Amino acid sequence: MKRAMQFLSLPNAAPAEADVLILPVPHEQTVTYKAGTANGPEAILAASEQLEFFEEDMAWCPLQQMKLAVLPAVEAVANESEEVFHRRLFETVEQLSSDALLIALGGEHSITPEMLFARLPAGGTVVHVDAHADLRPRYQGSIYNHACPMHRIRARGYRLIQVGIRSLHANEAAQIESDDGITVWFDRALQRPGVWQQLLEQLACLSGPVWLSIDMDGFDPALIAGVGTPQPGGLSWHQGLDLLQALTTNRAVDLRNIDIVELVPEPSRVSEMMAAKLVQKCISYWGKSQGFAQRPAQGSQIGADDE
Repeated sequence: MKRAMQFLSLPNAAPAEADVLILPVPHEQTVTYKAGTANGPEAILAASEQLEFFEEDMAWCPLQQMKLAVLPAVEAVANESEEVFHRRLFETVEQLSSDALLIALGGEHSITPEMLFARLPAGGTVVHVDAHADLRPRYQGSIYNHACPMHRIRARGYRLIQVGIRSLHANEAAQIESDDGITVWFDRALQRPGVWQQLLEQLACLSGPVWLSIDMDGFDPALIAGVGTPQPGGLSWHQGLDLLQALTTNRAVDLRNIDIVELVPEPSRVSEMMAAKLVQKCISYWGKSQGFAQRPAQGSQIGADDE
């Protein structure tokens, strides 16, 4: 029997009691360049074993007060159609506690829409960090291609704020130009401090349910080379954290859903370490903003060896 996956090597809480749910979705069916994103979730969780429990930005050990569960992976089965897989993913996510922070680990970016539809059925805003617009109505004959998730999401009426875009089709550019429900912050412009500040101000003014979708190729490939479709340019590590902090400190935003996708493990292990650290930052920033630091120390870390 395969050993249950863990984060920080900590024991998994009962999902019904968990404040944080990590869902591995090692789905890889429509990859068009570098293969290996199916191995991303396991590699990220393995890299997390090398992290300290203490998170330095918020100056606390989040899992002293918070309980975490890594859920069983949602994987495709033999001879299963794309439609059936994505319906099954929807049904799995729909059953999860709506109060917990969900962090889904991909796998390719095609997994985002069904999880979003399950968790935010009444609508909301998607903050989408990516090198690519992902607004194609279909690609290589499929609406479930990893080039299509934001088109499927926008077609359901969700607002999009896209960050770091630097590769898109002319038809995607035309849609962005004509659709006031899509705001795109192109990568080159974001390298100017004044424009970056404008983005942070927009995030600080958001309200309502927000889903944060992070394709790891949104970061500079000089930092994170292990992605399926790398592009020159991209966010720095600290820009990514500034974005996360802008959302988690905004009390008008309900951020309980994050996906981190398209990570391809590579020999240096730097890419998966950065993804693991990003998961920890998400937990820490969100937990501190929700007041967990004032709770009794009854989290997943209690009783664990910290030497």
